[in-house]
Amino acid sequence: MSKRAIRPKRGRIAALGGAAALLTAGIAGGLWAGADAAAPAPAAGSAYTLVSAAGGLCLQAPAAATGAQLTQQNCGAGGETWRLTADGSGYRLVDAATGRCAGVRDARTGAGAAVQTEACDPAATSQRWTLTAVEGGHRVVNAASGKCLAVKDGSTAAGTPVQQNSCDSAPAKRWTFKAAAGTPTPTAGTPTATASPKPTATAKPTATATPAPTATATGGTGTAIPAWPTPQGADVPLTATKKVAVLFDGGGRRYVGKGALGSGSQSENQPAMFELADGAVLQNVILGDPAADGVHCSGSCTLRNVWWENVGEDAATFKGTSASQVMTVDGGGARGAADKVFQHNGPGTFVVKNFRVEDFGKLYRSCGNCKTQYPRHVVIDNVIATAPGKKIVGINANLGDTATITRLTVVGDSSRKITVCQRYTGVTSGEPKEAGSGPDGTNCRYTPGDVTYRP
Repeated sequence: MSKRAIRPKRGRIAALGGAAALLTAGIAGGLWAGADAAAPAPAAGSAYTLVSAAGGLCLQAPAAATGAQLTQQNCGAGGETWRLTADGSGYRLVDAATGRCAGVRDARTGAGAAVQTEACDPAATSQRWTLTAVEGGHRVVNAASGKCLAVKDGSTAAGTPVQQNSCDSAPAKRWTFKAAAGTPTPTAGTPTATASPKPTATAKPTATATPAPTATATGGTGTAIPAWPTPQGADVPLTATKKVAVLFDGGGRRYVGKGALGSGSQSENQPAMFELADGAVLQNVILGDPAADGVHCSGSCTLRNVWWENVGEDAATFKGTSASQVMTVDGGGARGAADKVFQHNGPGTFVVKNFRVEDFGKLYRSCGNCKTQYPRHVVIDNVIATAPGKKIVGINANLGDTATITRLTVVGDSSRKITVCQRYTGVTSGEPKEAGSGPDGTNCRYTPGDVTYRP
């Protein structure tokens, strides 16, 4: 299929004046930065033990079934290795032994609620944690409640339960992340609202704070989604795939394919503009035209505030082999996709939120004819889709795929030609066939009330 002609850029905003030397304010879809922290930033995808500053004991997941409250125990007792998995603007704490997530019991927001092991649910904000760097460690803050991971009553005794409590400077609410045995100590990690990222040697962010995009549109429940940003500084040409091991912050600049990346075709064998290792983060990047095959993720990854001005073959392709991997697109937008925006080839869960898509074929497609097939899961939350477009998601019902859709706003589709959730019969060769569409409670998990239509 030939690549559609690039359309005039629209919706750009003027750069905001002013800069902060050490701290820039982050909003949804804006630049993610902050003050340098005293403690080194943990890295998504790495394994750690979490040591309490109160008594030097380790956070432990009991070997009991799901729902067991976490405790602190003598380090070395087992059950204390946690894998840090990127999840939007925060992380999940995944027990390395069982694959269960640390979450607040019943998603409670009050002080004293137990923190326990739970089956990982990509839609559960009570399982998402942000890290605030403080002197001598980090506070681990629950995204749903805003409260801190804490040892009950500040105890230093082994076996004391762990809960959430109001954040303050108490040692029982401060944790040191120590690389687990056999895990190399990282040099950088996913940034949080208070810990500044340390760009790779090849990153060239602007010397001053890059403005965040103005939030000019809202999803179905009024949550702001940023408008298209104005690129900062001169365009950056890429003639070869840029590999990201941990973090790359583009500083709001536009990256354009040249040479081997500059054909602008729809070939499925094109190289990517950016290739992310398992656990890596790409943020504050605008992909111009041409954009080759966009972004490739080798496992869990986070794309934060990434924009595609005119999608090439695909905006991003998600690979890897682990069923527990989570790929997250948080903020940003894409337009001009002749076919797919996001292609999901590996297993795991893909999350797209706070995102806008315009003039597209499919926003998300679970691979219909990959030689190796898996059950795949997609979560769509707070997305604005502007016609023309064909499908929001395409999943393989026969392979156990699921699509959970909330706060979807469809603009300019008065005749409702855009299919929200298309089910297919996935295959390992040949072409998949359509197998129905619309909410069914099993594969396509949404209700009519989750979709808002606007002129």
